[in-house]
Amino acid sequence: MRHQPIDSLLFKTNRERFIHRLPENATAILFSNDQYPRNGDQLFKFRQNSDLFYLTGIDQEKTILMISPNCPNQKLRETLFIIKTNEKLATWEGHKYTIKEARDISGIENIFWLDDFEASLRESLSSTKTVFLNSNEYVKFFNDVSDKNHRFALDFKNKYPLHKMERAAPILTELRTIKSAEEIKLIQEACDITHKSFERILKYTKPGVHEFEIEAEIDHEFTINRANGHGYAPIIASGKNACVLHYIDNNEVCSDGDLLLMDFGAEYANYTADMSRTIPVNGKFSERQKDCYEAVLRVFKELRKLYIRGNTPDFINTSAEKLMEAEMIKLGLFTAEDVKNQDGDNPLFKKYFMHGVAHPIGLDVHDVGSKYAPFAPGMVFTCEPGLYILEENIGIRIENDILITEDQPIDLMENIPIEISEIERMMNESL
Repeated sequence: MRHQPIDSLLFKTNRERFIHRLPENATAILFSNDQYPRNGDQLFKFRQNSDLFYLTGIDQEKTILMISPNCPNQKLRETLFIIKTNEKLATWEGHKYTIKEARDISGIENIFWLDDFEASLRESLSSTKTVFLNSNEYVKFFNDVSDKNHRFALDFKNKYPLHKMERAAPILTELRTIKSAEEIKLIQEACDITHKSFERILKYTKPGVHEFEIEAEIDHEFTINRANGHGYAPIIASGKNACVLHYIDNNEVCSDGDLLLMDFGAEYANYTADMSRTIPVNGKFSERQKDCYEAVLRVFKELRKLYIRGNTPDFINTSAEKLMEAEMIKLGLFTAEDVKNQDGDNPLFKKYFMHGVAHPIGLDVHDVGSKYAPFAPGMVFTCEPGLYILEENIGIRIENDILITEDQPIDLMENIPIEISEIERMMNESL
């Protein structure tokens, strides 16, 4: 465990809230993520299933959580099943949780080995009417590879056809959308580590460095500050690459006169930050670059004011389109008359600004939640307007993470340099 210990009260509270939403005589079963093959005898680095982590804090593969609040056997009302280690496993793969460690982290009293799962499940099901199983229901995610939760659901339906099955995802989505005070602290820590990395980059970037060298500087700063890596594949895009929204090759040389768009965020204790900044490779914005940057920054500042309870992400996205369209007219990309005559199904602004600006973050960079649901205190969303002029090699995105409160929004990245004067000063101080 790289991050500092988390009070098990967080996970106890999360489970209590989950249990409160289960009907009588229900059992919920959640699995850890698979270990995915890389090549040969190698596996990709393990990353825990976000829902399982949310309910347990356990960051180890081959873990099962079973919750059966009305089970006559009190030991099966809240149960965690983990790997039973041995001398050979410890020698080859290293330490695995002891029962005490799993209990201390999760706050779950009843910890059993994986070998005990099948018998425990059958006993629990004998007094269960409805079984809640988990799945990834992110609306834009389409995966060819089924995960353990999905495979178990298919197998369970075959083995236990007379039990009613329900989805755990709607409950977990509702719960995870509103972040607790402890979760906000973890997201803030991820933001603070991201801040340190950005300031490191400002002092490092100059013409001739490769995008991957900048990525390496970020990696270094993440590691020494206890982040477990990136919350998503980092975008380090110079020149024309900045006009590719999900450019992740990060292979090109950063050239004098180009802009460098960076979109990255530290993941700390499985909670992620999500930040975008755009800087001049040589430390000085040209007049045209400055005009374009200030246009995006003005939109960012106006949008940030709208992150108040009652508004929706969809409203933010629509507002961003209108604001960016007005800025594009000022920049001479098209005229107001052109807008009047445009094809309504293919508006002119879409050529230069083609993405949304508000998505939830938390245990996932695109966290659970609907873009149509009103903002409520405890939600955390990105604010990320952009401008992409391919013919001028200009790609600009500015992005911070915003906490919704009872009153005014709180920018969790408000101290990260964003003004042109700040960026240029810090870049030139290092020369």
